Amino acid sequence: MAEIVLGIGISHSPQLSTPTEVWERHAERDRSQSALLGTDGEFHTYDELLARAEPGLADALTPRIWEEQYARSQAGIERIADELAAAQADVVVVFGDDQHELFLDDGIPAFALSLSDSLWDYPPSPEQLASLPSGLAEASWAQHSPQPDQYRGHPELNGHVARCLTDAGFDLCVLRKQPEGRSLGHAYTFVRRRLGLTSETTVMPVFLNTYFMPNVPSVERCYDFGRHLARAVEEWPEPLRVAVVASGGLSHFVVDEALDRGVLEALRHDDLPLLQDITKGKMRSGTSEVLNWVAAAGALKGRPMEVLDYIPAYRTPAGTGIGMGFCLWRQGVLRK
Repeated sequence: MAEIVLGIGISHSPQLSTPTEVWERHAERDRSQSALLGTDGEFHTYDELLARAEPGLADALTPRIWEEQYARSQAGIERIADELAAAQADVVVVFGDDQHELFLDDGIPAFALSLSDSLWDYPPSPEQLASLPSGLAEASWAQHSPQPDQYRGHPELNGHVARCLTDAGFDLCVLRKQPEGRSLGHAYTFVRRRLGLTSETTVMPVFLNTYFMPNVPSVERCYDFGRHLARAVEEWPEPLRVAVVASGGLSHFVVDEALDRGVLEALRHDDLPLLQDITKGKMRSGTSEVLNWVAAAGALKGRPMEVLDYIPAYRTPAGTGIGMGFCLWRQGVLRK
């Protein structure tokens, strides 16, 4: 039987993959935005957020603090990469969200799996790199290979999982071929490129639509989806070692420490009702990637979760930035 041997929660922000001298460019990008999701669950301009921000936020923008946060984030990535290597996983299931990479407006599924034997990461062209907003080109190395890169799939396992999820009442989109000219998204490629997965490791990208209304699934639906997916994986008759990864989040592009800490506490205690208390208004924009963690928590239900680190990485006095999370679910039984 297949066995889930490790769970991981990790942010994938470009800020994680750029030195602190580039963080100011991410801040410039924030200042140009007209719709930033605030901690009140409403969208605001940058100037509106700045007018209502706590004055003390500016104290978190010093070079010393940024260097300390960068060092902690790299240590978190290294620790998780070491744990993943030690787990010797045959298959890595990655819960992530596609942001107009593989799925465009011709079809955005709530849940999707690939049934092909491989998916490809296609690097941006020099022209595309040059057109990226400030700070993003410098982080591209962590999101795309310099040349087309193949991700090995497992069509038989994925087909089994798709059948089981359909039988459980999930209306699932399946891909048998990759749309021409479209790349596997950064939620999945980050995991391979920053966590050291080799080309021999099978990757199961699990696509959740967290970003694009109106078919964003609820917290409860994502949790149940993960739970049923794990059950299907564990029913697979071959002896596979499986790791589960939640890619993305936490709060961004405005840091919401209360939300992040509440989510991590709920996940640590496997407390679905507490997660369900999060308002839909807050589960939008980049913060919506918390749903990837919720789905992973469903897949890892009953296992103890450890928060390795949480870093509220502010980059402007208006409170913009990213809540960086680094977590592990281990084998064993959660004791509440």
